[in-house]
This record gives sequence, C-alpha cells and structure tokens, in this order.
Amino acid sequence: MIGYTFLETPTPVEINRLTELYRYAGWWTDATDNPPLVAGMVTGSHCFLVARQAETIIAMGRAISDRISDAYIQDVTVDPAFRGQGIGSRIVITLTTRLAADGIGWIGLIAERKTHSFYRPLGFSPMADSVPMLKTS
Repeated sequence: MIGYTFLETPTPVEINRLTELYRYAGWWTDATDNPPLVAGMVTGSHCFLVARQAETIIAMGRAISDRISDAYIQDVTVDPAFRGQGIGSRIVITLTTRLAADGIGWIGLIAERKTHSFYRPLGFSPMADSVPMLKTS
C-alpha cells in the first residue's frame, strides 16, 4: 500500500532517497549531492509531499509560495519502477488541495517538455502570452 505524507524535517536516509529521485528525474548528477541543500528545500517549501511504499520514498512533489496568494508546484517525480500507477497525479492533487485549504488561490507550474498531457487532466493549462524565463547570469 502506498501512503502519502507531508515531510517537514527529513532524516539523512530520506535526504539520500530524495537525492536519488532528483537523479532519476534527470535534474541532478552525483556532483550535485548536497544534503544540507535538500534539507533546506524541504523545510523551506510551503509543503513537501512524499509517497512511500513501506518506509521507502517512491515519489515526491513540493509547492513553494509566498504563503498568502501565489504558489508554484515543483519537483514532481516518481521512481521509474512505480510510474503509470497514478502516484504522480495523486501528488499533484494532494498538493493543490493543501494549497487551496491554505488560502492560496493562484497555483502555477512550469511543465517540462512532453509533460503537458500529464498536467492538463489535473486542471492546468498553458498561460496565454507567457514564456517561462530563467536568469542565466
């Protein structure tokens, strides 16, 4: 059975597992291992949700926000061995439900290439006349 919980203060074992999930998603390499960074990402997020099978974290997602009006969903990923079971959808639904309960009315995200079809049934659509941008220098 898969359980979903909000993580607030990760243990070293949980930090290692979260790092593995970032690697599985292709976002990090071994060179980016930084346990204090991962701990800070968890504690600094509005909320950080994990899915577990037994004691092992198999998926994650988080929301960052100003805690008043706006939030962004980030870092939604599922261990490849558990994909296709609705776990990622449940992560997004649980995060958006929590944000709404916390009074957050604007929830955005930047969908990676080829993931639009995952987010559309969950209520997300492209923002007209908007382009995601990143500071590079």
